[in-house]
Amino acid sequence: MARYKGPKAKISRRFGEPILGPSKALQRKNYAPGQHGKGRKRKQSEYAVQLSEKQKAKYIYGVLERQFRNIFKKAARKEGITGENLLKLLESRLDNTVYRLGIAPTRRAARQLVLHKHITVNSQIVNIPSYSLRPGEIIGVREKSKSLLAIETSLKSRNAKRANWLEWDGGLMAGKFISYPERDQIPEKINEQLIVELYSK
Repeated sequence: MARYKGPKAKISRRFGEPILGPSKALQRKNYAPGQHGKGRKRKQSEYAVQLSEKQKAKYIYGVLERQFRNIFKKAARKEGITGENLLKLLESRLDNTVYRLGIAPTRRAARQLVLHKHITVNSQIVNIPSYSLRPGEIIGVREKSKSLLAIETSLKSRNAKRANWLEWDGGLMAGKFISYPERDQIPEKINEQLIVELYSK
């Protein structure tokens, strides 16, 4: 399966929430896409509910199936609750952290900034969106990229909405990954237990 590049509103309507950003289509058509979208809703099987939750998490974080499975295996090996470990590992991805810091308006945009070598980790350019950050690492904007209009606009609009497990220095245009977030700090509406049950079968 290739990375999804299709219409975002269609995915938001499928799950009934704006998982890929605000969508006017979701407000106008609050039912699933397709010719049967307005039809009678059938009760989903247990497996269908679990699969839907996994798909939703994959779309939110922009992760492919193999990547997602590998992250889950890593989460299962760690001490603690597997579902919470999974979300912590997803949140520690470089592209997600760039988004959380407000350097990019969406995770897709954050991925592009990383791929195009606009982002540094500990003053070294890193162009791997899936790079897993460790507590204490510094994420910054490359010196030549600090004047990019897209970055400046995003930082202005996201100034007061940063995650509280991150620190931001506006003067240096750099942030610090302080620690892995706790479950109640992660705003995404994901039932991680359903994903654990799916992979446990």
